[in-house]
Formats: sequence, structure tokens, C-alpha cells
Amino acid sequence: MAVYRSRHTLTGPLTPDRVAALDLPRTRLGRRGYEPEHVKALLHRLAHELHEQGRQLDLAQAENHRIKNALRTWQTRQTRTRHDMSRTPDVAGGPDA
Repeated sequence: MAVYRSRHTLTGPLTPDRVAALDLPRTRLGRRGYEPEHVKALLHRLAHELHEQGRQLDLAQAENHRIKNALRTWQTRQTRTRHDMSRTPDVAGGPDA
């Protein structure tokens, strides 16, 4: 889905400072407020960027979860290996030799 970008809306990534400094064009003389098509375009873009940020956050959280699980699995294997090696009697120089 393409995002409509009016020549009057922001270009580049949105930041809180850029949104706060935004000056939308006013309606023609005799009407109050902003041009509806510019407001709709900005709202559409904000919704699109918020959706994309949420998607990227979900991906980062899933990757973080995957890495944590892999680390726990690796640590468990390392601990078991060390524990098993400390319990294995030394055949050549053990106490029974």
C-alpha cells in the first residue's frame, strides 16, 4: 500500500519535533481550519509510520526472545557438560588405579 505524500506534508522520517513544528495550510478566506485533504494525508502517513514502527518493534522483540532462549539452551548444555566431566572417573589415574 502506497502512502500519499502531499507536497505540503513532511518529507523524511517523522520526529516529534518535526510534527510539532508542522504548519498545515489554512483553508481559503471565509472558512476556518485546515485543508481537509492535507489533514487526511498527514493522518494517513502518521498511521502508516506508527504501524511500521509497531511491526519493527514486534520483530525486534521476537528476535530478542529467540536470542535469550538460545543463550539459555547453550548455558544449560555448558553446565551439564562441565558437571558430567567432573563426575567421570579418570580411567588412567583414577582412585581405583
